[in-house]
Amino acid sequence: MSWFMATIYDWFMRDLEIACGAAWRAELLHDVRGEVLEIGAGTGRNLDHYEGVERLVLAEPDPHMQKKLAARVAREPESRRARSIEIVSWSAESLAAPDASFDVVVATLVLCSVGDVGASLREIRRVLRPGGTFVFLEHVASPDPKRLAWQRRLEPAWKRLAGNCHLCRDAARSIEEAGFHIDRITRESARKALPIVRPTIRGRARA
Repeated sequence: MSWFMATIYDWFMRDLEIACGAAWRAELLHDVRGEVLEIGAGTGRNLDHYEGVERLVLAEPDPHMQKKLAARVAREPESRRARSIEIVSWSAESLAAPDASFDVVVATLVLCSVGDVGASLREIRRVLRPGGTFVFLEHVASPDPKRLAWQRRLEPAWKRLAGNCHLCRDAARSIEEAGFHIDRITRESARKALPIVRPTIRGRARA
C-alpha cells in the first residue's frame, strides 16, 4: 500500500493542514537551527517551515514517499531552507549516523507508524548532541473513553490501510520512558481530521 499512501497523502492531509497543521508546524520549526535530522520526512510537508538551517538531513525509507520528497526539494530554493540538504533512506529504528551528530531531531506524525517506538526514540536520543532538542507532533490515544474504544476497535484495519499507523499509542509517555525531558507539550484536537486521529500532542524535549 505504500505507493497508494504516497499518492494520496498530500490530498488526505490538505484540509487538516489548512485548518491547523501548517500553523502547528510553523510554531514548532520557526527557530530550529544548526544541524537538523528529520525522520519520516514523507512528502516534505515540513520543508516550508525550515529557514536558516546549517544542514538538513531528511530521512525517508519508503521509496514512493522519497520520490515525492525529492521532487518537492527540487522545486524550492535550497538557500532559504538550509545550506545543505540530504535525502537518506534511514529507518527510525536504525539511523546510520554517528552518536551526537545533530542539534535537533524532528518527527511529525511518525511515531504512530514506526515498528518499534522505543528503539526509534533510543536512536533519536543517540544521534542528538548533549542537550539537543527533539521536536515532535503526533496523534495519540484519546483521553475520552468512548473515542478510545473506537480507536481500539478500528486500529487493526486502520494499520493495514494507513501504513502501520497506530491509533492508540501514548507518544508522550514513550518519549519520557526513552529518557527525554519534555520541556513543552500542547494537547489539542486536530481540526478537519478524522475523529479517530484528532487527539494530538506537539512540543519539544531535551536529550
